[in-house]
Amino acid sequence: MEMIAGALDLPVSTLKRWIRQGRIPVQRSGADGLFSPMALEKWAATHNLSFTLNNNDQAKTNISPPPSQDSLVSAMKRGDVHYQMSGNDPDSVLRAAVDHIAFLSSGSKQELFQKLMAREQLASTGIGNGIAIPHPREPLSDPPDAPVITTCFLEKAIDYHAIDDRLVFVLFILISPTVKLHLHMLSRLSYCIRDQTFVDFLTTHPEAADLFSHVSVFEKQLDDL
Repeated sequence: MEMIAGALDLPVSTLKRWIRQGRIPVQRSGADGLFSPMALEKWAATHNLSFTLNNNDQAKTNISPPPSQDSLVSAMKRGDVHYQMSGNDPDSVLRAAVDHIAFLSSGSKQELFQKLMAREQLASTGIGNGIAIPHPREPLSDPPDAPVITTCFLEKAIDYHAIDDRLVFVLFILISPTVKLHLHMLSRLSYCIRDQTFVDFLTTHPEAADLFSHVSVFEKQLDDL
């Protein structure tokens, strides 16, 4: 923990408080910190902080290898999967869904909800086949360090004013730190949901592990193209 605080030029007490608050991409493991140097360096840059590791620090075993930040499966795992999401219309469903996004502060939840509703007022994010991909038009004022996709299977399908007029039964709420990453995630997700067999699979409201497994298969297909 002292090593990470030194790399960020922060007091250890401040670092520990930020970790408890979920404000920094570091996990506690006893007295040590587990982190990705790549993710932490990016986080520091977005918060106007320095981040410097010396050679000895980089060799220490409590530094985990950097995870894939642009994987669709990774984004979906970060966002989690929720079931029986209640609501009778886009407003109530999105409000309930945003409340389930645990890593957001109350202020960020309110900001996200407002931005999602503003986006829906422009045009529905119901893309057809019972699927919607709600997303803000621009990153949040305090965005996550990597893309997050929160999957919400609805308690009952609702009229989402979708392009094909079909009732929506699942939401993929996409939050990204940059527009570039947003477009990257959107393209990968679109590749999956263009396949009718995947859409049929979604109608079963699969368990999270099965969902991630299926998405991994499609991502491998996409990467092999």
